Amino acid sequence: MEEEGEIETSKVVLKDQQIFLRARREPFEYGLLPISKIIFSDGITTLLSLKQILISRSNSLERIDSQSISEILQLSIEYSDLIIDTIASVLPFDSSDPIVNANPKEISSFGVNVYDLLLFLYIQSYKRLVFRSHKDSASVADVWPSTSAFDGYLSALSPLQLVRSNSRKFMPSQVDEEAHQLSYLQKHLDNLLSLLATSREDEDEESMVLTSERLDHLGFLIQFGEKGSDRIPLSQASPFFANSDPEMPAVDVSAVQVHDWIYQNITLALEQTAERGHLKENGPSNGSDQDVSMADVCISSDKGLSAARSLSFVEGISKTSVAKKASDIGSSVKVLNCHDSVIYILAPLRYATLYGCSDATIVLGAVGKVLRVEHCERVQVLTAAKRICIANCRECTFFLGVNQRPLILGDNHKMQVAPYNTFYSQLEEHMAQVGVDATTNRWNESLVLGTVDPHDALSHPAGVSDTQAESATCLDPDQFTNFMIPNWFGEESAQSTKHNPFPLPEIYMASQQKNVR
Repeated sequence: MEEEGEIETSKVVLKDQQIFLRARREPFEYGLLPISKIIFSDGITTLLSLKQILISRSNSLERIDSQSISEILQLSIEYSDLIIDTIASVLPFDSSDPIVNANPKEISSFGVNVYDLLLFLYIQSYKRLVFRSHKDSASVADVWPSTSAFDGYLSALSPLQLVRSNSRKFMPSQVDEEAHQLSYLQKHLDNLLSLLATSREDEDEESMVLTSERLDHLGFLIQFGEKGSDRIPLSQASPFFANSDPEMPAVDVSAVQVHDWIYQNITLALEQTAERGHLKENGPSNGSDQDVSMADVCISSDKGLSAARSLSFVEGISKTSVAKKASDIGSSVKVLNCHDSVIYILAPLRYATLYGCSDATIVLGAVGKVLRVEHCERVQVLTAAKRICIANCRECTFFLGVNQRPLILGDNHKMQVAPYNTFYSQLEEHMAQVGVDATTNRWNESLVLGTVDPHDALSHPAGVSDTQAESATCLDPDQFTNFMIPNWFGEESAQSTKHNPFPLPEIYMASQQKNVR
């Protein structure tokens, strides 16, 4: 339960502890789609026009359906369904929006909130931070990374060569990413608020106001809170609505006042993030990795670091086996730069990222929101997940139990997909916790987007952006076998999973039985 706290205009204080604003990383890491028709280069101009059209087509609950999105944005139904599903995957997990926990088959039928859609469309212009070359905090805060002399060289490399060419110390850390996202939000705050605000009646046209409900929609991108599970709605964290009588209609607040309050909080958050970056750069290192380990983050006394407690890292594993269970990690995990290894993460997860790995087998328990696999080579991935996105991978094989169509984008080569082929004692328990449904497996229904990701900061040859990415082929059934997971975690209970919960296609089942015989 949230406790009452003193509210100030420049910061939020809860039980005598300062709680910093932070950017929600999920929309920036898992919510960007390389679809040219939803990326607007003119900033706010087109979106302000679209705002009126979208509102006019929405229902009384301010929701708009897939068909209307398709017509207004001139997209296929396939793409408009993808937009709604992507928004569902990156909304706050404790949101009351019905699409957050909806059955995957029913998500499109709910439609999406117009204001969440507008914010989603706006951030499609975001550019990811690719690599850093200076310790100068100004370079970390650069919202629009410029091209460099290395771009032509980098574009010719394989996915893994690209990762390795930058060496770990030049790759953006989690602190760098947070600062980059905060800087983007600060720079574009005025535009974001204008998408949520309305004109005050009987006043001049520049008098824009926000209701508490509209301000809370900004929680799609920004939040306060010590932990992800203790998210404080912006209207409660703000000084404008915090003490309002719940039985009385809330008074609209000037968008200018809201802008100034959020801007000040972002500035404080950036200062605190810069301090973390300074400590990391000047603190002790182990010689092989100058980044801050997740263990250090979790035990730090710095209150601002606690927002990252739900994110764990498995990094730099080489030529060994590693097993992690639910008690070892947070609700999200990033597996980075692991090679020649077998990695078991047998836990219920919201989000997971595999990045820069090679010649490895990686088993992920149950992923309830999104699994993103990027810049990997010769990796086997086994997972039960609601969604998976695969980008810039080579010679990888994916054994999937997935509720939504696998999303494939970027420069991929020789990828194979197959139905899920393993289990462990707590698998079905973990799937139930995060909402993965074993009765639906769309492992072979890939949705293929473009070769070039317009959200990265690298240059690309002209005309290549319209090229469709290479899809994945189905694994030859004769090569399909069960993957046996050792029983790492002691005795099984009566409810333990005894077999693969995903039904196998007949041809793979026949092959499996043949191999057993």
